[in-house]
Amino acid sequence: MQQHKLRVYPSKEKLDRKDQLAWKMAELCADTAVIKDDVIDMIINRVIDNASVAIAASNRHPVASARSMALAHPRAGGATVFGMPNDQKFSCEWAAWANGTAVRELDYHDTFLAADYSHPGDNIPPILAVAQQAGKTGKDLIRALAVAYEIHVDLVKAICLHEHKKDHIAHLAPAQAGGTGSLLGLPVETIYQAIQQAVHVSFTTRQSRKGEISSWKAYAPAHAGKLAIEAVDRCMRGEGAPSPIYEGEDSVIAYMLDGKDGKYTVTLPEPGEEKRAILETYTKEHSAEYQSQALIDLAARMRDAVLAKTKNWDDVKEIVIHTSHHTHYVIGTGANDPQKMDSKASRETLDHSIMYIFAVAVQDGKWHHVDSYTPERAQRADTVRLWNKIRTLEDPKWTASYHDKDPNKKQFGGRVEIILANGETIIDELGVANAHPAGAKPFKRADYIRKFDILTSDIITKEERNRFISLCERLPELTAAEVQQLNVQIPIDKLVNNKRDTKGIF
Repeated sequence: MQQHKLRVYPSKEKLDRKDQLAWKMAELCADTAVIKDDVIDMIINRVIDNASVAIAASNRHPVASARSMALAHPRAGGATVFGMPNDQKFSCEWAAWANGTAVRELDYHDTFLAADYSHPGDNIPPILAVAQQAGKTGKDLIRALAVAYEIHVDLVKAICLHEHKKDHIAHLAPAQAGGTGSLLGLPVETIYQAIQQAVHVSFTTRQSRKGEISSWKAYAPAHAGKLAIEAVDRCMRGEGAPSPIYEGEDSVIAYMLDGKDGKYTVTLPEPGEEKRAILETYTKEHSAEYQSQALIDLAARMRDAVLAKTKNWDDVKEIVIHTSHHTHYVIGTGANDPQKMDSKASRETLDHSIMYIFAVAVQDGKWHHVDSYTPERAQRADTVRLWNKIRTLEDPKWTASYHDKDPNKKQFGGRVEIILANGETIIDELGVANAHPAGAKPFKRADYIRKFDILTSDIITKEERNRFISLCERLPELTAAEVQQLNVQIPIDKLVNNKRDTKGIF
């Protein structure tokens, strides 16, 4: 691996483009190193995973709205839209918009946490859409996705966005642009310009994940994907970008990140070195913010211990969750968001409240992507009382584990104390979720397919399920025509917003 030192250069101190981070990433994208079977296997898993959560979310309002916008942009030889028939094609940037929103809506796909947060699976919708429109093969798609995951994970390891109140799509868009450039076999120069454009237009604020969280949280990664596709298209036509985008005197480090004295080290593969970053990422067994995954499993485990002491949840005096800085300040009481304690809050807000999540999980002993978020469940009186007895505390031990550079030692859980009214205390802890690669039951191919079946069985036909899974499992062999069929179709009468409408501008 190569260590790229990153700092701000005054305009009078010219930085050669070949020494710029965007150029280094572009070289990575143009590199054709061999992709090993374990990486290919995981890419297939994540294509299945994305489809499962997208289809489960297909009729939720943000997804249906995004689909409506895509349907207003039909294009012969374009890309497919989740749920729609495969013989209907749409402009790839709008297909990416619809499909990216569908994948992100339930907050239920893969994750990587380090210096910042990320959902690397958000790279798949735009790159797949371009692959379909551009007539690329499964092998082309695999190479592009390995590149996109690599760039995304490497940036997330090195540069913290959230401490500067910037949304994490600022690391996603350059990965999407770079992966698209790799897919199309573009020259380094073109990819370099596209990455810079994508970075420039994708810096947004973290208000999308703060306070009253709206449906924009689902749209944000799709927005990045659409911006990335458009950036690549412009640069293929010979357009340039603000440069150097990271190191410039008035660029992102200087004015959006650590400032003019800011310094970062980004680790990237050497030319010819394998791109294996996808293997450091992990998916979700539960439909909630990733930092809640281990705590959901822990709550289910602690439930029996509580019920052995009392059958009345009102006998719980207090629950204290000792956890990492990120968990405490993003989804815990350290966020100081009153909305996280509001029983009438949106689903998007509830899934970013570990107090709500732990209360429901410890009472139910399980988590469900729909039932655990219904208004009836959120407003149940004994749950609301328990929910308001939960608080989080940052523990340096858990913060250190969260930031451990060894992926085998990283932990995202916590230690929980459940204090009963009679003074008895039940204590337990869990470092990683059961489904995590280092967890009690790491997800394998069968688990991804099982998740797909659980989320789609009452939505799609068995024949469609078998067709799609078969295509995914043959991904390295797929022809361009077969890649164009890499979509899950829903019986049209089960899909709302399945025709072009006149509700908006498009």
